[in-house]
Amino acid sequence: MANTKEIKNRIDSVKDTQKITNAMYLIASTKMRKAKSELDCTRPYFSALQGEIKRIFRTAGDVESKYFYPAEGSPALNGTYGILVITADKGLAGAYNQNAIREAQRLLDSHPDTKLFVVGEYGRHFFAQHHIPIERSFLYTAQNPTMQRAREISSLLLGMFEQGRLDKIFVVYTDLKNGLSAEAVSTRLLPFHRMQFADTSKEKEVTAPFEFSPSIGAVLDNVMQSYISGFIYSALVDSFCSEQNARMTAMNSANQNAEKILDDLTVQYNRVRQAAITQEITEVSSGAKAQKKKRTKEVSAL
Repeated sequence: MANTKEIKNRIDSVKDTQKITNAMYLIASTKMRKAKSELDCTRPYFSALQGEIKRIFRTAGDVESKYFYPAEGSPALNGTYGILVITADKGLAGAYNQNAIREAQRLLDSHPDTKLFVVGEYGRHFFAQHHIPIERSFLYTAQNPTMQRAREISSLLLGMFEQGRLDKIFVVYTDLKNGLSAEAVSTRLLPFHRMQFADTSKEKEVTAPFEFSPSIGAVLDNVMQSYISGFIYSALVDSFCSEQNARMTAMNSANQNAEKILDDLTVQYNRVRQAAITQEITEVSSGAKAQKKKRTKEVSAL
């Protein structure tokens, strides 16, 4: 059984670890609030873009665009796919990274002719270790999603799509549905279904005809480029918030486990200390009795 000094050292070690996990919990909470605030500041702009896209289709429903399936249906596109996988730069976030990678592997298994585009150091290391080729790895950190970086990613993916090198583009990210749960999802980024913009219940009625210059198709294509950049930015921020939420949950669990360990160690420490005190009392008592018995014998001998 460990002595009191060893148990005391163990208690101090657990307390030091608990300070680190508590600090990581607070840092993750601060980062998540900041990222959500930045997303809330940009969301109205992209909501307005979505409204304009709806208005274009309502004005001219037969408009053709390279970013949309044809109006008559959705033809099978069995060429090369592209997957943008968003992971974190490090672990200590529960199953956050594993869930995103598992969703990406599911898409790879269903369509082997797929090119990977990866954000996050964790994803880069995973695919490299498993010898899965990566078409492009965005080397900037996933810890600081910005609109500029979203535009860079969007520009690369759109360029390959317009050149015919990619027939479909998916984004694998983690959707923070609410403050309690998050889910790794895969969303088809391109091409869009027209039905995604068919709901016009919240749009104002068109009372005067619109004029589009130079053409309605050119306007739609230009708006869609900005909308796609906004979608990628939203996915980056959503994934970042999900990562911080997962890290908060993991650190909170670590703090609770540390409390349980400290309780057990404290009980063990008290028992060992009490046993040592009892042993000392027993030894003192036994010594006193032995001395008393010895003196009694000496007196009887006299």
